[in-house]
Amino acid sequence: MFDRGIEIKTPAQIEVMREAGLVVGKTLELLRNTVKAGMTTRELDAIAYEHIRSLGASSNFLGYHGFTGVVCTSVNEQVVHGIPGDRILGDGDVVSIDCGAIVDGWHGDAATTVAIGEVPDEVRELMRVTEESLWRGIAAASLGGRVGDISNAVETHIDSQGSYCIVEGYTGHGIGSAMHMQPSVPNQGRRGRGPKLVKGMALAVEPMVALGTADTYTLEDDWTVVTADGSWAAHYEHTFTLTDEGTWVLTALDGGEAKLAELGVRFGGH
Repeated sequence: MFDRGIEIKTPAQIEVMREAGLVVGKTLELLRNTVKAGMTTRELDAIAYEHIRSLGASSNFLGYHGFTGVVCTSVNEQVVHGIPGDRILGDGDVVSIDCGAIVDGWHGDAATTVAIGEVPDEVRELMRVTEESLWRGIAAASLGGRVGDISNAVETHIDSQGSYCIVEGYTGHGIGSAMHMQPSVPNQGRRGRGPKLVKGMALAVEPMVALGTADTYTLEDDWTVVTADGSWAAHYEHTFTLTDEGTWVLTALDGGEAKLAELGVRFGGH
């Protein structure tokens, strides 16, 4: 541990987090390729459960403060924490799928948003902007930098793309021997502020962006967060770490190598 109780991992522990991250990445890839109109969100959850188990991992979502799924499935105006259930997905919906896994006590966490069939161009653009902001945030991280560098890069990119709202009250987080740890990784902030970025830290960056208001409320299920004005939202997330060689995205199947190269960032994985 160091500043403010932030957990510092050994290289061996990061390697196990990579194993957990690959479980998450492979599960999200399977769900992205499987989801279609006519499926229920519960069916998606069942596929994720079996896949995570088949890879020798366990879910860090199932049972978390009473949560009943292994993935969060948030549809259209639902931002995050949607509980899998009887909702039937239709052509033109978008579903944000948040997934986590544990391998030997170490956690991975990532999310993606998937369009089902044809969706409006403005929704496609929302998804593109949100995902790109995630990568811009990760690309802004460097050893000796600050968490605020990530936050500022996410915010700056979103603000530069048009009239989008960063959902308030929800942030990324540290991750390691638990799913949610210090430090908080906001999606808005100033460069040079916040905890220092050092080797052995692992962070989950997760921008949540809406077409309308930044305000939200939680449904009666005490989990599902929706936009206050009913506007649609997108959510993307990756877990990453910094090594002496560069940046390593633990939940990306290629470690983030291709996208990091596109952004001019050194790849620090293997």
